[in-house]
Amino acid sequence: MASGLERLVVASNGTDFGILPGMANRHGLIAGATGTGKTVTLRVLAEAFSDAGVPVFLADVKGDLATLAEPGGDHPKVAERVALLGLSGFAYRAYPVTFWDVFGELGHPLRTTISELGPLLLTRLLDLNETQAGVLQLAFRIADDEGLLLLDLKDLRLLLRHVGDNAKAYQLEYGNVSAASVGAIQRRLLELEEQGADRLIGEPALNLDDLLQIDRDGRGMINVLSAERLMRSPRVYATMLLWLLSELFENLPEVGDPEKPRLVFFFDEAHLLFDDMPEALLEKIELVVRLIRSKGVGVFFVTQNPLDVPDKVLGQLGNRVQHALRAFTPRDQRAVRAAAETFRINPELNVENVITELGTGEALVSFLDRKGAPGMVERAFVLPPKSRLGTMDRRTRDAIIRESVLFGQYEKEVDRESAYEILTERRTRDEEQARELAAQREREKAEQAAKPRASRRQSLGEAFITSAARSIGSALGRKIIRGVLGGFLR
Repeated sequence: MASGLERLVVASNGTDFGILPGMANRHGLIAGATGTGKTVTLRVLAEAFSDAGVPVFLADVKGDLATLAEPGGDHPKVAERVALLGLSGFAYRAYPVTFWDVFGELGHPLRTTISELGPLLLTRLLDLNETQAGVLQLAFRIADDEGLLLLDLKDLRLLLRHVGDNAKAYQLEYGNVSAASVGAIQRRLLELEEQGADRLIGEPALNLDDLLQIDRDGRGMINVLSAERLMRSPRVYATMLLWLLSELFENLPEVGDPEKPRLVFFFDEAHLLFDDMPEALLEKIELVVRLIRSKGVGVFFVTQNPLDVPDKVLGQLGNRVQHALRAFTPRDQRAVRAAAETFRINPELNVENVITELGTGEALVSFLDRKGAPGMVERAFVLPPKSRLGTMDRRTRDAIIRESVLFGQYEKEVDRESAYEILTERRTRDEEQARELAAQREREKAEQAAKPRASRRQSLGEAFITSAARSIGSALGRKIIRGVLGGFLR
C-alpha cells in the first residue's frame, strides 16, 4: 500500500501526532463532553485533509464552521496556542468551501429522490412499525417491477393510493395490503412535509462528483452542510447523512487502499444515527462502514460519548481523538472506562484518570501506523486552526454561494415525468375505459329483445388485472436494482 505522503499533524506535546493519509480510510472517532474542543478538532482535521488534496464533507450543526472559508488571525486563544506549541511556520489561511443546505437558504439545495432513499431508510425516517414497513416495501416492489420512478413525495403518495385502491389485483403476486397501514404511512408523509423535510426530496438530486472536487491550488473542497435548522428534526438529519454515506458506498468504484482518501466524511452528533436503531438496519450500517474504506472514503464519527457508537462500529474506528469526559454518573464512569480500554496502553499514562483531567483543546490521541496498528496513546494539545473561529455573516456566505461553480445547477427544482404522471394517466385511461364499457352495455341492452347471453367482455376489475399483469410482464428486464440499504443504484 502506498504511504509516502506525510502525516497530517493534528496535535502536539513537543512531539507531533497525526493521521497518515493512507490510513485515513480506516475511519476515526472524535469524542468528548460539550465544550472540550471537538468542533475545533473537526475543523483542524478538515483543514489538514484539504491541504493534502482530500475533499471533505461535514455538517455544521452549530453554525460555526462556515468560517473555514475565511482566514483566521483575530482570536486570542489561537495566538496563545501557536505560542505554546512554538509553531514558527504557522500561517492563517482561508479554505475552499462549498455550502449546502437541504432548505436551499444557506447553500446549494441538497436533494435526493424517493427511489434513491429507498424503503429501508424511508422506514427509519417515517418511524414506521413492522407492518407499515412491510406495506412500504411492497409498494416499492410494485414500483420497481413496473418501472415507476419515485422521485418526490407526490409520487409516493399516489403510488400508495394506487396500491391501496387495487389491493386485490396485487394480492396474488405481492401479498395482502393493509388499508390502515397505507393510511398511517400517508399521515407520516404529511407530518414529514410539515417539518419541511420534503425539501430534501426531489430533483435535481445530488451528483456525488460534486462532493469530490479539488480547487485550482490542489486543495480538497470542504463541503459544509448547514444543519442548524435541520437539527430540529434529528431523525431527518441522521437519515439524510446515512443516505449520503450509503450513496457513496453503492456508487463509488473500488480503489482498495489508496495513498490518500477520495473523501473524508464527518458524521457529527453521531448518537442521532444510532438512537433506537432497528437491528436489521444497524447490521447494514456496520457493513457499509466496514466496506466503504475500499471505496477510498474515510468516516469520522463525532460524539460526546464513545458509548454512543455500537461496539462493532467503534471497533472499526482506528484513528482516535478523545477529549475530556465527565464522570458524574455511573454511565459517565462506564464511558470513561470504555474509552480508556480502547487505547493501546502507554505505561506512562493512567488513561482513565487523564480523560477526566484534560483541559479544553487537550486530548488523548492515537493514530494508526503504517502497518495499520494503533499507536500508543499520548496526551497532547490539538493544533490551532488556520481559518477564522466564529460565525459568518449572511452577505459573505451569499457571495461565496454565488461565486461557486455549482451555482445555478441545483437552485431550480425540476419535476420530470415519474410515477405520479404515469399513474394519473393510467387512472384516467381506466376511467375512460370503464365509461366506454358501461355505455356499450347500455347499447347492448337496448338492442337485445331477448335475455342477453353471458357476456364475454371484461369487467373493470378484470380489465385492470389484465392491464396490471401486462404492465408487470412488460417490466421484466427493466426492474430497478437496489443496494444494501435499499437505495436505487444509478
